[in-house]
Amino acid sequence: MLDTIARLTPPDPDHAPRTARLALLKRVLDGTLYDALPYDFHEERAASGDYIPLRQRRPSVRYPLARIVVDDSISLAFSDGHFPTIDTADHDLRARLADLATELNLNAIMQEAALRGAIGSVALLLRIVRGRVFVRVLETLYLTPQWNPDLPDELATVIERYKVTGATLADLGYPMVDLQAQYWFMRCWDRTQETWFLPWPTGSNETPVIDERRTTRHGLGFVPIVWIRNLPGGPDGPDGIDGASTFRPCIETGIEIDYQLSQAGRGLKYSSDPTLLIREPATDANELIRGGGNALVVSEKGDARLLEINGTASQAVIDYVRTLREFALESVHGNRASADRLTTAQSGRALEMMNQGLIWLADNLRVSYGQAILDLTRMILRAANRYRLAAGGTDLPALDPLPRLSLKWPRWYAPTSDDRKSDAQTLATLTDQGLLSRETALRSIADLYGVDDIAAELGRINPEPHP
Repeated sequence: MLDTIARLTPPDPDHAPRTARLALLKRVLDGTLYDALPYDFHEERAASGDYIPLRQRRPSVRYPLARIVVDDSISLAFSDGHFPTIDTADHDLRARLADLATELNLNAIMQEAALRGAIGSVALLLRIVRGRVFVRVLETLYLTPQWNPDLPDELATVIERYKVTGATLADLGYPMVDLQAQYWFMRCWDRTQETWFLPWPTGSNETPVIDERRTTRHGLGFVPIVWIRNLPGGPDGPDGIDGASTFRPCIETGIEIDYQLSQAGRGLKYSSDPTLLIREPATDANELIRGGGNALVVSEKGDARLLEINGTASQAVIDYVRTLREFALESVHGNRASADRLTTAQSGRALEMMNQGLIWLADNLRVSYGQAILDLTRMILRAANRYRLAAGGTDLPALDPLPRLSLKWPRWYAPTSDDRKSDAQTLATLTDQGLLSRETALRSIADLYGVDDIAAELGRINPEPHP
């Protein structure tokens, strides 16, 4: 069914095939997949009287399975209680990076990136304006990256190219354009500048001309874009542009759920207003008035009845849909936990085991997007060698070489009091037996108890004796 719907929106031959693939997945994620179908679900007959097949109707009930899977995985990976902290041996730098993350609202940026990147890939654009750092999330449908052949993990250029209407260009301040015509819009990022080109009509053989007024020189020495592949197993292999989509395996099942629920709703509406069947009526059928207070008189051999359906059919559909949902969530490692099963307080470990599939998915997202956080941070620190940048009201230091950075991720679920008690007993035993240092023990629970400076905390625990 997905292929049937996809054929209703033919791909643009002027774009790469990946653009059509990503655009289709984006429509699924945004809930606009069925907009290309010409009829509403209740329209059973066309104006000509011909029957309209179900495949040409938009479902009346839409269960956003793909969006649910994506939102659940993002919440577990990047919600406020699950977002990582950037760690480094330099305490002062660590504090400044924390201020920078707060100033950038990096938590919200990564949530938006993981949402837009669920189709396969996403990009983060770094901009520096008057000493301040800004990060923008870019969708990759119309972006084409090229990597440095000498350094395969470093971008050489990123080109953005897509079609716009003249009316859109006029709103952006471009003069003398045909409002009804289509134009190519193009810009390119490289190691030294962000180059804009003057829009030119589609179908023409004009050579793109640089827009000198909008072109800016950043002089960073690197492309200020972080390219993120969503999940391993992309359509073009490990060296491809895009990663695997978060929700692709459940799309077909999600479409089946929508149509089954729409049909069930249609059946329930029919049950509340069943069709009246009359055989050899004794009166004109056009004069019949339904209602308990109106008797229907037929001839001796006549008959009248209501065509009703059994309620078990609707229940069978609901059971079928529940089974489909379980299969779909299992295929993408979604959240299959039910609140009905939580009869008593659960430990953090029990919740992890119950949601193991969702944790696997979020853990894979941590790999892709966590590396993007580190790459973005390193870009900002490299930019601090060229420009004066501030974070939290303090200038970032110029660092060369770059420090070693890592991410500290919090636990999947907040520990209960029993969990904390068990951790404390375990750490006390290990330190008392000389199997673990007090510093390592404190570091393992620092985030849980809000300890920022390990050395200072140890000093307060064991103060220097006074002479």
